Amino acid sequence: MLYSKPVVDDSDDPVTLVEAAGPKADPELSLYGDELAPGALAGEYVIQKTLAAGGCGTVYFAEHRILKRQAAVKVLHRELAGSADMLERFVREARAVNLIRHPNIVDIYEFGQLQDGRPYYVMELLEGVSLNALLRKQGRLSPQEALELIEPVCVAVQAAHEAGVVHRDLKASNIQVTGGPGPGPRLVKLLDFGIAKLLEPDPSASGATSVGRRLGTPHAMAPEQIRGEPVDARTDVYGLGVLLYHVLTGRYPFEAPDGMELERLHLEATPPPPSRFAPVSPAIDEVVLRCLEKSPAQRYRSVAECQQRLREAVGARPRTNPPATALPAIAIYVETRMDEGAHCETDDALLDDLEGVLDLVERTLRGAGYLLPLQTGSAVLGVHLLAGDAEAQRAARTEALAVAGRLWGELAQRPGAHAGLHVHVFVHAERAVVRTSAAGPEIVGGAITRIGAWAAQKSAPGLVATAQAVAGLPESARRGLVVQGDLQGPSE
Repeated sequence: MLYSKPVVDDSDDPVTLVEAAGPKADPELSLYGDELAPGALAGEYVIQKTLAAGGCGTVYFAEHRILKRQAAVKVLHRELAGSADMLERFVREARAVNLIRHPNIVDIYEFGQLQDGRPYYVMELLEGVSLNALLRKQGRLSPQEALELIEPVCVAVQAAHEAGVVHRDLKASNIQVTGGPGPGPRLVKLLDFGIAKLLEPDPSASGATSVGRRLGTPHAMAPEQIRGEPVDARTDVYGLGVLLYHVLTGRYPFEAPDGMELERLHLEATPPPPSRFAPVSPAIDEVVLRCLEKSPAQRYRSVAECQQRLREAVGARPRTNPPATALPAIAIYVETRMDEGAHCETDDALLDDLEGVLDLVERTLRGAGYLLPLQTGSAVLGVHLLAGDAEAQRAARTEALAVAGRLWGELAQRPGAHAGLHVHVFVHAERAVVRTSAAGPEIVGGAITRIGAWAAQKSAPGLVATAQAVAGLPESARRGLVVQGDLQGPSE
């Protein structure tokens, strides 16, 4: 679970809160003990203080040592790092979030391992409070307030389902709210994909989410979760029903002091309508109770359908979510790699070189009209959408290769290049999933964002293009390129 600053104890999970000032300075204390001390490094992020510690990991406030970007770093507990199941769960959370890449879902920047092998990931640092804390402070919400805060969650969950991910733990403490009553909209973020289920799991995975496992929060678990049966998008529809019930009434549809009795109620009992505990209309009762049907087949078929029915019940104007479209695109991906052990040393010249490389790449790609859906402390992904007929798209791919070539030329001959920093430039053509917002087109997924499938990890520094990037182009467009084989197979 992600904890923002300031820390609020609003989780349903066991949590140990810590002082905001972090651990006391101790010159004898190792930076990399059971709890990381200020100054410890998680990749390029410097740990500043501890935010909170939960059952699976500890979350730290950190800052990128070059870019000075603040972030939250989640580190798996040392005693759990040797568990294959816990390690897979931790990795799966980062993977699930990066499959979705949605503005209403907490963003994960990087994933890696500490010097002692403990995995960590770096995510955006969120201000504000959880929805659970908001409910504790002001009590139940009106239907209009509930719609304002739950609708972005619906959009985020629907995006997750479209990416093949079921959240399985929708609850108020997993929703972060920035802003408050008054001018300006609130920003809502969905957190904690730690028990998410991939609808199309990797066949080589060990099965940490296999049938028979009961993962979730007891107050919000769907009957099929309790029985250990397969889950799908309708499992999150049930979780959404519990969440709506909670925000509208200030209580859960089923409450019992005993966990076994709580499970029995979810499996067998009919929930009382929300209107028994709060002033809501029969239409809202109908939406919530439809979500809470015991059989998945009797619930709404999708979260998007539930969202639309909720809007109608509240009396809001019908609204459709911006559609996501798969469009052809060309990508330029620039990655820096350090010599083994270089990141463990303090080398100002190397860090200056790294900062200069990333700045040059960002300026060049933005200047050429590229969208930048991914920027980390070591890499930048630029994507340009391809429009027009086949000939126009070939011309755009030729121009992209020229942009990449000029960029590589500048990088290869940059002054002050450090011998321990190696730059790799990749060019690839594939589909990008695009949504249109008020700010313009936004890359939210697609095969072109799955960098590991086409950017070879063992390639030598230089300029590399995939077979898809150069398909149908003349030899003159390929000069100076290393062309690698089709690493991904047919386009989506």
